[in-house]
Amino acid sequence: MTETLTLIARLKAKPDCAAMLGEALQALVLPTRAEAGSIDYHLHRDSDDPSIWILYENWRSRADLDAHFQQPYTKAVMARFPELLAREMELTFCTMTSPRP
Repeated sequence: MTETLTLIARLKAKPDCAAMLGEALQALVLPTRAEAGSIDYHLHRDSDDPSIWILYENWRSRADLDAHFQQPYTKAVMARFPELLAREMELTFCTMTSPRP
């Protein structure tokens, strides 16, 4: 079985920036899903704290994820992080161990 790289990113918006952060992240969903190395890419909002957005991503490889970070649309959103984020985004890298459905 090929190992899938999973990335869980947690992003906390500055006060009054949660909606803008969500819109910026939502704009990443469709182009990211179209990338060759993307298996799936989902945006979530924390149920207890609406200022927190969570990206759940699965990639074929670390090289595919690295290529994602070089895409112009990804760079454009990340360039806005200083104005939108209350703190650095938290990244958790995982290896999927259960078989994909």
